[in-house]
Amino acid sequence: MNEPNIQEAVKQKYGEAAKRTAGGGTACCGGGASIDGCDPITKDLYSEAEKGALPEKAVAASLGCGNPTALAQLQPGETVLDLGSGGGIDVILSAKRVGPSGKAYGLDMTDEMLALARENQKKAGVANVEFLKGAIESVPLPDNSVDVIISNCVINLSGDKDRVLAEAFRVLKPGGRFAVSDVVVRGDVPANIRKSMELWVGCIAGALEENEYREKLACAGFESIDVEATRVYRIEEAGKYLKAAGLDHETVGPQIDGKFISAFVRAVKPAAKSACCAPTCCF
Repeated sequence: MNEPNIQEAVKQKYGEAAKRTAGGGTACCGGGASIDGCDPITKDLYSEAEKGALPEKAVAASLGCGNPTALAQLQPGETVLDLGSGGGIDVILSAKRVGPSGKAYGLDMTDEMLALARENQKKAGVANVEFLKGAIESVPLPDNSVDVIISNCVINLSGDKDRVLAEAFRVLKPGGRFAVSDVVVRGDVPANIRKSMELWVGCIAGALEENEYREKLACAGFESIDVEATRVYRIEEAGKYLKAAGLDHETVGPQIDGKFISAFVRAVKPAAKSACCAPTCCF
């Protein structure tokens, strides 16, 4: 499946999710009924204190698989970029963590999500935020311009992950941190599941195998790479999700049980730029 088709399907799916949220409904990764019922991906990611300090629609539009703002150890004065910022929940939380002397950018390709995010920013009353339109494969920011890159269950949706990681490396300052939540595969997964567009858009298919993720980060130039599991998806959690995707739980479930995890993926851009590990490694 080529990249334009994947990108267009993702754009359509998340544009529809933004419209539902803006109209007073809720969004869900994979099409669930509410943010608290989105097993196995999006449930229980944010504390009650975090949710209480955010606009209701920002919480309702959350489609992630982790809480990168809590794990990234953001510091006052830092500049943060959220790849695939959606309804803006992680951007707003980041802006609060870096304070008035810092800044949080959100990048999204979907007009509906950008409109929702800007509405949520206004309601949250945070000024140190800027939402940008664009693709995560081509970040509209200059080289060496941000301290931290975060993302929440978005990189796995890209059809060109090498390009995403190369762009992340480019815009990070020397010594900058890559700190994302993403879905990661441990072990082999049947090809038909990886090729399913519904699952790709729904956050599971398209995920990199853990060692492949490490290799791609290293080839982009990153060091101090770590992949930490934050949730392991079990077959008993995935029943409703598989049904929503039109797949037979009894057949598919055992093939994916425990093989997909939410992970916190960390890496650092070295102070001096390093070369790609091999001529054909990255692209």
